[in-house]
Amino acid sequence: MTTTLPGPPATPQAASVPPDNAASLSVWPASARLAPRGDVAVGGVSLVEAAERFGTPVYLLDEGEVRDRCRAYVRAFPDTDVVYAAKAFLCRALLRWVREEGLGLDVCSAGELELAVTNGFPPERIVMHGNAKSPDDLSAALRLGVGRIVIDSAWEIARLSALVPDGARQKVLVRVVPGVSAGGHAAIRTGTDGQKFGLSLTDGSAQHAVARILGQPRLDLVGLHCHIGSQISTVKPYLTALRRMVGLLAQISHQHGVALPELDMGGGHGVAYRPGETSLDIAALGARIRRELASSCAAAGIPVPRLTIEPGRAVAGPAGVALYRVLAVKRTGDSLFVAVDGGMSDNPRPALYGSRYAPRLIGRRSTAEPCTATVVGRHCEAGDVLAAGAAVPGDIHPGDLLAVPVAGAYHLSMASSYNAVGRPPVVAVHEGRARILIRRESLADINGRDIGL
Repeated sequence: MTTTLPGPPATPQAASVPPDNAASLSVWPASARLAPRGDVAVGGVSLVEAAERFGTPVYLLDEGEVRDRCRAYVRAFPDTDVVYAAKAFLCRALLRWVREEGLGLDVCSAGELELAVTNGFPPERIVMHGNAKSPDDLSAALRLGVGRIVIDSAWEIARLSALVPDGARQKVLVRVVPGVSAGGHAAIRTGTDGQKFGLSLTDGSAQHAVARILGQPRLDLVGLHCHIGSQISTVKPYLTALRRMVGLLAQISHQHGVALPELDMGGGHGVAYRPGETSLDIAALGARIRRELASSCAAAGIPVPRLTIEPGRAVAGPAGVALYRVLAVKRTGDSLFVAVDGGMSDNPRPALYGSRYAPRLIGRRSTAEPCTATVVGRHCEAGDVLAAGAAVPGDIHPGDLLAVPVAGAYHLSMASSYNAVGRPPVVAVHEGRARILIRRESLADINGRDIGL
């Protein structure tokens, strides 16, 4: 199905090109610096030189930014298990970075799990999620010794219990839907009834699942889990969800005489994609959640459980920059379209969620009057839009370079080979060095999977 997004505003000069000063890099990695001739350096690496060396489209991932964001979470959440959500973006180097910074890992499939464990990630520090885990997913989790499995449906209770070997017990959490609506788009709000994840607190499904698991000798219920949505920019919905989860912990304690020792509050921490947008204050979130958890448990008369959180986008997203080459510039009526050599195959978020970005011209200085354009991809879809209402110089032309910041999460991890266009490479930048982490997908790679006639 083709998704069509709104076109740009009718007035060509409705937005201004970002000024050439440090403030214009507010949503870029902290290492980003203005360089001569309109260039920008990230991690000490020139974006123009990176485009020439590695080709376009290409993703640059700032190792220092990833590590700094991991450290910020560890500082904001002491005595907490900080678990990186691998679905945001996963590769072997990133696994090493988050492991070395003391984070655990959240996976959603046997593939993510095996990639992590076979590259040295301790399985006991891994949480496995998924609303529809296959028998292969569950078998891999048990075989590799995953630390926690999150039960997402009543069906999983018997299915998992039957797979656990005799004499063993698997630690599990129950994913609870707390009835809290939060998130930047309906497609990423997961804290209310009527969506596919979790067991409802409102209709008693969560309570029923808890009772069933407590009766399973091969399952060890160690806590509760919830995830209320993504791109959340305020603390309040987390506090509401936390109070409801503590209420369920108290109910379990009173009804079953069991004090569950763990509470996983998920992730969904919002980041700014364009200057002026709001990011979730991680330090404030940490302080207020820990304070609320202590006071709510004291009021309920139950022990304070160990807290787990699961940031993904907030760790990897702002560390990434995507580079594209302009292929065509076309005016249709009052609309200006700037077509680049990537598109929805390497970033489906605008088509899925209407996400907004702030691309920047790289590699030359322009004195032309600014204009508003729709930056589009090369694919045969009207919804192949990378940035609607983007501010670009009026003299933008084929051959120009555009850089898109905040490209480290849910881009390559959700990418496809639509129109047989290979997925871009990922290049780590750090202290002036650039190295390939994931090579560009070639036509030979795509053809190699097609083995029948």
